[in-house]
Amino acid sequence: MFVGSLCLLAAGGTIATRTTSEGRAVAADAAELLDAAKAFGGVAVDDVDARDVSRTASFAATTADVLALAEQVRAAAAEYEGVVITHGTDTMEETAALLAVMHQGSVPVVLTGAQRPFDDPATDGPRNLAAALRWAASPDAVDTGVTVVFNDRALPAIGVRKTHTLSVDAFHAPGRGPIGYVGQDDVRRYAMPRRPSPLLPSGVDELPRVDVVPLYLGADATAVEAAVAAGARGIVLAAFGAGNTTPAITEACVRVLEDGIPVAVTSRVGEGRVAGLYTGGGWDLAEAGALFFGDLSPWQGRIVLAAALAAEGTTADVRRRCRAWLQEAGAIPGDVDG
Repeated sequence: MFVGSLCLLAAGGTIATRTTSEGRAVAADAAELLDAAKAFGGVAVDDVDARDVSRTASFAATTADVLALAEQVRAAAAEYEGVVITHGTDTMEETAALLAVMHQGSVPVVLTGAQRPFDDPATDGPRNLAAALRWAASPDAVDTGVTVVFNDRALPAIGVRKTHTLSVDAFHAPGRGPIGYVGQDDVRRYAMPRRPSPLLPSGVDELPRVDVVPLYLGADATAVEAAVAAGARGIVLAAFGAGNTTPAITEACVRVLEDGIPVAVTSRVGEGRVAGLYTGGGWDLAEAGALFFGDLSPWQGRIVLAAALAAEGTTADVRRRCRAWLQEAGAIPGDVDG
């Protein structure tokens, strides 16, 4: 039996939904989720403080909602030895990233959820929650920061991705792998995740607008121009391959960079780092001062750039802070200057 004072924050998602005549809707509360996890043992769940913080599907959540959740996590981490959050899977990787850029200290913060609703005969939610509680209560989780526990694996927040729409084996960290395994009777940590310094201070209630621009065959500059017109303070490119863009988007981003709006380059591919390699594409962006965000997904890259914009003043400060944070996080090599 694992021990330790734990706090469960229930933030909606499929794990708490029941099926209705109009589709799935969040219905189960924190106490019901905790009670269902009892069948899988491993943690004295009667000693877990279960709190309801949200009853929404994660696809409907806003950045402000997640920042508010982060403040509740911060408060719980000051009181308990571990914090577990039940959350929707649609935006779990983004919430994990936002919590990771704010969390400090040794208390483990663990996100989990489900692919099947609470009332499904074969729901995966209670098992995932029991595993998350076991991980949070284990000494092996101390100093691991923010993690995602899903399908018996503990995954680092930075680098985690949802890789399947409906399978219960839905989350992976491509290129990084799990840091631990959570069995019904044991916890095994294989590695310590890279934990960069906090990027965003507490007390922030909204992030600057950062838009993600997807690359596709023949993409023109419309999305870049629309983002700037809408007031975006930063742009993240979901680029081809290792970081390439169409000539039209390359030219538009060079102009945007000249205007002092940071541009971050990520890849639409599921694994690997970006680099400025090709003339007319990544090379031109690198020469113009674009930031290459290593192996971060576009969605986590957006969170990191927005956090840096909220925390820093000038474009140069944002560039410096992003580069240092990405190096600490292992997203880019320590000698990269872009």
